[in-house]
Amino acid sequence: MSDPTVLIAGRPEDTKNYENALMKLNVPFLVSLDAGQADAATHLLLPGGGDITPAFFGQTDRGSRSVDTELDILQFDILSRFTAQKKPVLGICKGLQLINVHFGGDITQHIDTAETHRWIGRDQFHYVFHGSLGRRDFFYQLYGNSVKVNSAHHQAVNRTGEGLVPVCRAGDNVIEGLAHAALPVLAVQWHPERLPDDGGESLFSYFLSLR
Repeated sequence: MSDPTVLIAGRPEDTKNYENALMKLNVPFLVSLDAGQADAATHLLLPGGGDITPAFFGQTDRGSRSVDTELDILQFDILSRFTAQKKPVLGICKGLQLINVHFGGDITQHIDTAETHRWIGRDQFHYVFHGSLGRRDFFYQLYGNSVKVNSAHHQAVNRTGEGLVPVCRAGDNVIEGLAHAALPVLAVQWHPERLPDDGGESLFSYFLSLR
């Protein structure tokens, strides 16, 4: 079986933290929004960024920020190709929300508790808690019942997409992690690429182990 090659589906000026995280693990990667590159990669990383254009989940704009419709279209196209081929996908922050919308879910465009999810420095963290009935999901395998994370978002999953299972939530019940019941697709609302020390490496290593 070939070694993993990760496609980071983003604009190069916005993906340096993700590149650095993969370089620490000595994993080959490419940064591209060309869906034709999907066949050249074994794994897809959907990075964080602005908000998704609300029309993609059937809503008008109710407080979305930094919307980039062209970027959304390109990312959805790449995600569709990977899921059709049943290749592993990791979504981070916006990437989690893209995955949720791709599978038919929707988004709360501004959560009431947004201030508690506003990560502004290395010392501002909050806990997320295992939220699945089983213990076979990636969150429990990696972290057990809880872990301290660095979320930075004002939107959140509302209705979960088909096949997606919430695996962890914050103390305010906001979904902070998703896994697909049948596909190698997982997502977190926080930023493992920016966790201090080695706090995010276990998640990236788990993702890279998927085939």
